[in-house]
Amino acid sequence: MEYTLFESRDRLGGSISSEIVNSAVIERGPDSFLSEKPAAAELCREVGLGAELIPSNDAVRKTYILVHNRLVALPDGLMFLIPTKLIPTALTRLFSLTTKVRMALELLHPPRPSEEDESVAALVERHFGAEAVDRLADPLLSGIYGGDAAQLSARTVLPKLVEMESEYGSLTLGMLAAHRKMRQAMSKARSNGKGQSSSKPRTIFTTLRGGMQQFVDAIEARLDPKSMRLGTPVSKLEKVDEGWMVHADGQAEFYDAVILATPAWAAGVLLERTDAKLAEELGSIPYSSSITVNLVFDDSQLGRLPDGFGFLVPASERRCMLACTFVHRKFLGRTPPGKAVLRAFLGGTKNEAMLTESDSALVASVRRELSEILGEKVLPLEAEPEYTQVSRWRRAMAQYAVGHQERKQSIAKRVTALPGLRLAGNAYDGIGIPDCIRLGRQAAKELVAAGETASQQVS
Repeated sequence: MEYTLFESRDRLGGSISSEIVNSAVIERGPDSFLSEKPAAAELCREVGLGAELIPSNDAVRKTYILVHNRLVALPDGLMFLIPTKLIPTALTRLFSLTTKVRMALELLHPPRPSEEDESVAALVERHFGAEAVDRLADPLLSGIYGGDAAQLSARTVLPKLVEMESEYGSLTLGMLAAHRKMRQAMSKARSNGKGQSSSKPRTIFTTLRGGMQQFVDAIEARLDPKSMRLGTPVSKLEKVDEGWMVHADGQAEFYDAVILATPAWAAGVLLERTDAKLAEELGSIPYSSSITVNLVFDDSQLGRLPDGFGFLVPASERRCMLACTFVHRKFLGRTPPGKAVLRAFLGGTKNEAMLTESDSALVASVRRELSEILGEKVLPLEAEPEYTQVSRWRRAMAQYAVGHQERKQSIAKRVTALPGLRLAGNAYDGIGIPDCIRLGRQAAKELVAAGETASQQVS
């Protein structure tokens, strides 16, 4: 098979980008991928990076939520958004007494068949109240999607919870039942000799020892340099008999098939002349922007940081930051001894205007808020970072808004009517790195299969 890869930027990898500064790994974009989704780790091994995979340091995994300028740890037994242990939930300072009572009464929630899509905020508030949305659902989902729980689709983002509500009514009972089934399945696997009781549990996240840039570099090394067109944006895509004409760099070239691995809005622009309705559907998928700010400190400048991976900031706290990760704790061996890397996240759907601020202004805002949140004894305002790095990712995070499933089906139907076209990326069926890899492989396999079928029919 012959192929050409058109990339508008002068480098591959998109938002995956990292560097090593004084032996510390600095991630500009995503710092890892979910371990439970196998596609990313499989591809890493395929390109020779199996020995470079390292797990998150889950032995010290703890996450805090900022409440009235105080860091409160998420209670034990919290399974994503669902409290499953009575005593830790009753004792936590994260929720008021009213919300705790609401959580206890949630066990009596009757089954509710899912008839139409709704927002995550609506689902969570119906079960646990508005405070649970503000202090739990919104900051957690903002950390994943950079979005707003009041806009995100429950059926797309939290499909298992929607199913649990339909079957059990109570999300707490549904989560406990799911956890019980998982334990039984693991026990059965061990008894059948398919599992080891001594095997280590899988960690939440996996990354690469030298940074996620290793992934991009290893894949690029496997590609034919003559087939890569860096710094070459596609200006026009034209459907013709038996294939597609790709216009780029003042030339038009014929291809049997095309995979658009662009943001949905960019794909919409390219397909506008081919299918205006498809272009409109693609352009209607909302996106959010994000900013990452990395600060490297010498330990001598800091007091004792809170235990754990970092903290999340609800919108009600009216801060610039959405979250902060203690990078040197999350992944061991990527930061030299005596150094600390703090990684702040800003932007999101509610703070797009921050993208226009200067690097110095963003760094100053992060340093001020970190000092106020962690305290002067932990991070004095005058403590100077040894290194700072700011990255802006405009319209990078697709938002699965209410009605996303219907929109996705409509897009898929119209793409099917255009032979030789496939879409891949984070706008359709998963925003993470493993999801993008899975969708990319699927698109390639489908086009190869279609091409082989066509060849057989001709012969």
